[in-house]
Amino acid sequence: MSSSRYHQHFTVSWDQLHRDVRELCHRLVERDFKGIVAITRGGLIPAALIARELNVRLIDTICISSYDNREQGRLDILKGVDHDGEGWLLVDDLVDTGKTARKVREMLPQAHFVTIYAKPEGRPLVDQYLTEVAQDCWIQFPWDMGIAYVEPLVDQVKR
Repeated sequence: MSSSRYHQHFTVSWDQLHRDVRELCHRLVERDFKGIVAITRGGLIPAALIARELNVRLIDTICISSYDNREQGRLDILKGVDHDGEGWLLVDDLVDTGKTARKVREMLPQAHFVTIYAKPEGRPLVDQYLTEVAQDCWIQFPWDMGIAYVEPLVDQVKR
């Protein structure tokens, strides 16, 4: 898969991410979970926010590497867990093609799998998600962005 497959961009701010996670938590608040398993790296921040909102204290990680910038490559499992996920909430930021989701479903078949954002190819692999985005949309997460000065328009035009 190459970055040429992305024709749209969706930028998520810290505030938007926090609002979206809280909205997802409203849908989860009636359930009790033993703990949370975050899929690293993208699931770390949503998992921390969910843990706070649902008052879950036990957090573990599954560490998987599949992306290098915008290129999806080989799937490497760097760290797994020692249970099947029963009673656990499995969290990721996004389900895209489903490559990572399929693997974690094999590892934790009993977990309740949630993502904040879902694309059509991966959407059937999660139990719940908040927002669907187009398959050809690149989501720019706040942890991948920095704040930079932008020159006023009038100064740009006068050059």
